[in-house]
Amino acid sequence: MPNRISTFTEPRTPGWGSIALLAAAGLAASAVYVQARKREAELANPAQGNVIEVDGVRLHYLEHGDGPPLVLLHGNGLHAEDFALSGLLDTAAESHRVIAFDRPGFGHSERPGDTSWTPEAQARLMYKALRMLGVERPVIVGHAWGTLVTLALALDYPRYVRGITLVSGYYYPSVRLDAPLAAAPALPLLGQVLRNTLAPLLGRLLWPALARRMFSPAAVPERFSEFPAWMSLRPAQLGASAAEIGMMTAAAARLSQRYGELRLPIAVLAGWGDQLVSAESHAVRFHQEVPHSDLQLEESCGHMLHYARPDLIMAAVARLEVGARAGLAHIPAWAQHDAGATLH
Repeated sequence: MPNRISTFTEPRTPGWGSIALLAAAGLAASAVYVQARKREAELANPAQGNVIEVDGVRLHYLEHGDGPPLVLLHGNGLHAEDFALSGLLDTAAESHRVIAFDRPGFGHSERPGDTSWTPEAQARLMYKALRMLGVERPVIVGHAWGTLVTLALALDYPRYVRGITLVSGYYYPSVRLDAPLAAAPALPLLGQVLRNTLAPLLGRLLWPALARRMFSPAAVPERFSEFPAWMSLRPAQLGASAAEIGMMTAAAARLSQRYGELRLPIAVLAGWGDQLVSAESHAVRFHQEVPHSDLQLEESCGHMLHYARPDLIMAAVARLEVGARAGLAHIPAWAQHDAGATLH
């Protein structure tokens, strides 16, 4: 009988070319899905407030109430709607004219790429917007990254700002192990790919865990489930958020050199259990270096203090306003307006 020759061969391992094609197809599918979720989020969450154009930048803001002006500046990754969900916007509007901005690149505000949106640059934009809106001598409330913008406003326009309330702030440069990874979507080429494909998907997967960390040791309130996660996970907002993480340490280092210049009334509030920003390393240290500030620590609260205690924040604002009125009695009338109050 003739010998039979076996034709069995081992299965071939896919080459690098095949792997690259599969990866490209996966990224393309992710990009299509992300764009679909982006459009869906924007249709479901249209702009509810007003828009003002300042230096060619369209800024979206919510405005409610009458009375002394109060400005709210949100933290990184969020937008003005966060203040509405927390209850702070409605509580404040009972006694104030409240303006809550979407900072550049967040919510429905633009963030042109030809500007480095440092806290100082954002403060300059907010100052011009407020003057265009006819706002004089406001109290500014900043949460988290928004405290850096609030401090820049107080430092650069000291006679324009009436007082500042700093909530869950990051005031000094410190090591953040998560910063390099979180800042990756802001990189020029790789970052653009990440924020249009994988980063939004990973962000959505991690969203519940991040929410628990933001609110811990308190529970995540039920109303936070109404926050539109995909508005924060849109590629452009992810880029803005990553850029702010990347510049946070340098910004705090730069601004902290000027804290000695602060003379206006200041309230500092923090949750003692904050797992994102150490209250002892930041709020307590700031109060020690700026001793005329009023420090309040809430033991059972975390980073999202404005959800747990909007009443505490408004009580601090009321004390600032009393202090500001008392302080103005010792300032000559000609000096009660910002000497540099020109649009530039």
